[in-house]
Amino acid sequence: MRVSVREIAAFMVEEFGISHREAAARVNEAFDDAESGSCPDLLGHELPEHWAYGLYYGDVPYWDESADRSSWKVRPAPPFASP
Repeated sequence: MRVSVREIAAFMVEEFGISHREAAARVNEAFDDAESGSCPDLLGHELPEHWAYGLYYGDVPYWDESADRSSWKVRPAPPFASP
């Protein structure tokens, strides 16, 4: 399975109700330093929601239906002009 950064951004827009611009800034901040050759391999091991929740909230048990999501804190958005 190959996951694209576009799929991650699209998931964030739909799931968290953020703008595409903010989602793209979060993805860019996280993956722009990755070597272009290794990024597809890295992304292919997890579903888009894994990356999206990590980029938006940090390390949270998004898979646990009984998790208290009201205590999750949204990570600050990077500047939209992020690389």
